[in-house]
This record gives sequence, structure tokens and C-alpha cells, in this order.
Amino acid sequence: MIAALGAAACQGGQARPMTRRPCNDARIAPPRGMDGYSFTLAGAELTALASGALYWDAPNLLCVSDLHLGKAERRARLGEPPLPPYETRDTLGRLESDLRQTGAGTVICLGDSFDDSAAAAALPEAEKLWISKLQAGRRWVWIEGNHDPGPVDLGGTHMAELPVPPLVFRHIARSGQSGEVSGHYHPKVRLALRGRSLSRPAFLLDSNRVILPAYGTYTGGLFSHDAVLTSLMRPEALAILTGPMVHATPMPRRATLRP
Repeated sequence: MIAALGAAACQGGQARPMTRRPCNDARIAPPRGMDGYSFTLAGAELTALASGALYWDAPNLLCVSDLHLGKAERRARLGEPPLPPYETRDTLGRLESDLRQTGAGTVICLGDSFDDSAAAAALPEAEKLWISKLQAGRRWVWIEGNHDPGPVDLGGTHMAELPVPPLVFRHIARSGQSGEVSGHYHPKVRLALRGRSLSRPAFLLDSNRVILPAYGTYTGGLFSHDAVLTSLMRPEALAILTGPMVHATPMPRRATLRP
């Protein structure tokens, strides 16, 4: 049973290395030096990782959203401009690294794990085997997304959404919810810094929810000033930029022009 934590409001957070805690069971404690931004949502202590994954220490849970595995295959199949056919292996490599560093015993893939159902079926055997190896010894949950509404021929559990009190994990955010972890929008942020424009995928965080950035390689995104996101997020919302180093800033609500 995944542990439940008491309810509380989002209490902000701070960017800091993840630290070891006393290990009172067999799972691996997070290593020192893993860059992340720690915050509290509905009483759950979470860490937004620089990779775009979300880690919850108490149940030893790693959550990733919008992997879009097989995107290059789908584009080629539909006659769209091709992408280098390495995005699935790059995404799985980063996921393997996060699992190795956190030692997570539960993985939640928060929807749109495949670019479509045909892309899931066309996944090469070597990559299916890679996923099976990542799943070994772990609880693995595939949340249904709008790109992959049906089950796929891989291990793990398939669910429309997953309540893990005090949080609920679903693909698309719903207005009026609390303690919600979602994805779907591939949020990103553009900032003007010292006369230059910086654009990065970002977590969006307020007292009700956190929206994860897309974890997959070659995924686009929706800027935080888009009306869909500004209507979902409270005025005090933060954007947690991913990349070489996490950075939290008030969520931009107006378009920043390119210099």
C-alpha cells in the first residue's frame, strides 16, 4: 500500500540537492547531489527533478508524463517531415538514469506514453525488452492519455487515473481539483534574461496542482501564458524550469517577445 500523508496547502519550496534519509526498508535512498526543487502539495513532500520527472520520497514513487514514445515512427508512417529515429532510446535512457538515481519502486507514466496506439505496436523488440527491464521489480502504472487511450501490449497496470491519497494522478487537469498531478499540456516558459530569450520546459505549481512538463524527446509545448494554463493556475503559481539546473520563478502570464 502506498503511504498517505496528511492534507495541507502548497507551502512553496526550494531548489536544493536531494539528501539521504535513514533507510528503514530495502529500497534505495535518493543519492546526494541530485538537482531538484522540493515543495509540498496537499501535505505530500515532492521534488521536481531537472529531467522533468517528479519524485515522491515517502512512497518511493517516480512520475513522468508525455513520453510520446514512437513519435519518429508515427511521423514517418503518416508522411510527415521525418525526425531522427532515436527519440525513444533517448527518452528511455533518461528514464533509466532517473530510476537508477532515485531507486524508485513505483513508476507512474502520466498519459500519452506513446505517440499513438500504432506507434506502441511498432515499438522495436529491443525497446520493448528495455521497458520490461525497467519494469522488473517495480510497480508500473500506465495512465491513459488522449494519444494512447487503450491498453498496450506491455507489462504494468493500465488505469484512467490513480488516486494515491492525498494526491490524484491523471493525464489532464480538471478545474476545481486539489492535490492533482497531471501532464498533457507540455508546459514551457520563455524568459527574457539580460537581453536574451530563454525557453525551457517547466513544471507549473500552485496550491491545488502541479502540471508536469513533457518528458519525451522531440515533444513540443504550450507556453505558460496560454489562456488554457493561466485559467487553470492560481495567481501565485510558480514555474519550475527544467534543464541543466532547476530554477523556480513566478509563472509568466504574458508573452515575452523574442529579442
